[in-house]
Amino acid sequence: MPEQPQMIIGTLGPSHSHAWQAAALHDPAAELKAFPHTNGLLAAFAAGAIDRAVLPVYNTREGSGTQYFGLFSQIKAGWWIDNVVLPVSLSLGVFTPSTQPEELKTLLGRRAVFRQCEEYISRTFPDIALTSVADLDLALARVRAQGAHSCGVIDTAEMLLAYGLHIAEREVAPHSRTRYAVLGRKLARPTGYDSTALLTKPLDDRVGLLVDILGEFARRGINILDMSSENDPQTQKLQIYVEAEGHIEDEAMAGAIAQIEERIVGQKHSLRLLGCFPRVDMRPKHIRSVGFIGTGDMSAWFAERLENEGYRVFMTGRNTELRPEQMIAEVDVVLVCVPISVTADTVRQYGPLIADGKALILLAGEADSTISTALECTSKGVEVMLVHNLWGPAAAAMKDKNAVVVRTRRSGKFSSEFEAFLYKHGASIHYDSALRHDLLMGIGQKLPTAVSVALAMTLAENQITADEIAGHCTLTSLYPILAMARAHSQNPRTYAEILSMRGESGKIVRDFALNLERVMAMGDKAKIQELCGLIEQNRKHLTERFLQNRMDQAKAVDKVLGAMI
Repeated sequence: MPEQPQMIIGTLGPSHSHAWQAAALHDPAAELKAFPHTNGLLAAFAAGAIDRAVLPVYNTREGSGTQYFGLFSQIKAGWWIDNVVLPVSLSLGVFTPSTQPEELKTLLGRRAVFRQCEEYISRTFPDIALTSVADLDLALARVRAQGAHSCGVIDTAEMLLAYGLHIAEREVAPHSRTRYAVLGRKLARPTGYDSTALLTKPLDDRVGLLVDILGEFARRGINILDMSSENDPQTQKLQIYVEAEGHIEDEAMAGAIAQIEERIVGQKHSLRLLGCFPRVDMRPKHIRSVGFIGTGDMSAWFAERLENEGYRVFMTGRNTELRPEQMIAEVDVVLVCVPISVTADTVRQYGPLIADGKALILLAGEADSTISTALECTSKGVEVMLVHNLWGPAAAAMKDKNAVVVRTRRSGKFSSEFEAFLYKHGASIHYDSALRHDLLMGIGQKLPTAVSVALAMTLAENQITADEIAGHCTLTSLYPILAMARAHSQNPRTYAEILSMRGESGKIVRDFALNLERVMAMGDKAKIQELCGLIEQNRKHLTERFLQNRMDQAKAVDKVLGAMI
């Protein structure tokens, strides 16, 4: 079998620079070629003199090191196919070991390095002269020839030592990381954890254009990782850079791009694909893998989104080949997502198997008894948290959906990361105690379900048809009828489980039944003034602000649904 030719990667020099190190990390077996500036690097890539190009696009301390617009306007072929994230360690070098930092009159370095060290330079050398250079090799040779040893140099410790300098101070720009783009000849294939970079052609600006473009991604549950805009220097028209989660081959991504080009911009090929690549995590993750106990639709819904975030996901249940006992030993977080009536028993069975340093997250609708069971059945070193998602598996995304989080004294970094996952996808997070959660779920779930079932029974007993209901309701009185119909058009087990919830939620239904009898008794006796007083008193709890906010929320939902028709 013929030997594969060695890959040649071009990057920004000199050797031992951060960019050089990033290129070496991308492919340790490749031949590296250094270029003094970006134009030369991109020209060599376009001419085919190198197979790939590695160049900086972002630094955590200075922002975008290279403007996307100017950079990609120079790239006529190839794709952005990968990234390298490199911790930046910069040091101060001097020419003689006896030179002290306070003796320096001039600092030599690359412009990007000076930007990353701005805080250190202004604090340590407020009056020093800065000399920015593109070719550090040439600049150092000139300094040595002139004998200007009152000059200091800031760069990597490896590069300073390679040029025979002495380290006067290390780590002059802490907490700095740089992202390098890798350019290649072929578009990267999907990995399941990808990002897509897009750049618009110069567009005629209009009110709401940017919001409409971003809205097309949000409606499909696509998260925007980065976005910037500027006017094209030649035409002064607007250009927009967007980096979004997903691959160009994903159905949701393709749909968003098609809608933007056809309906928002009204021009085909107005979005240029810069490339697709494995997603970059500038912030480290603590969770590597999660495992579900329960294989229902809601488990599958969460599993798909967690996989898209780069987590390894395992599914276990009564009929899976992988057993929960095996899965628990392999994952960082165990997610229990089973019917309410069997949640506590499931926790009793599997909770003792979870090792210290891991987490148990309960995706459950009943909090008090479930959390108490979890705290009793797991070791004290196991994190415990409950999340109640107030949406079903038919939801397209979490955006603007309510999620109730009940933290415990043992909720830690894994729990917080799962919360961050919910928040990132647009969930509206509410924090409750276990007892308060169950009481409020009596209002939000158990009571509406009980009313819906009882209302349907009443309609049947009185032989009232759906058509008759529609013709004898105001729009306001139609809402509970619609809620009743919706409850009876979905999985009956879901609502039977809700009606079977124990604890504080039952108190709400019992209180409602007593108050209903009281109101009906007052009505039967025509106590008009008393009923008016009761309604006036209730207004204190049901404010105009509450009504307006909920109406605005309903209108927003109607707008989204209308746009999708």
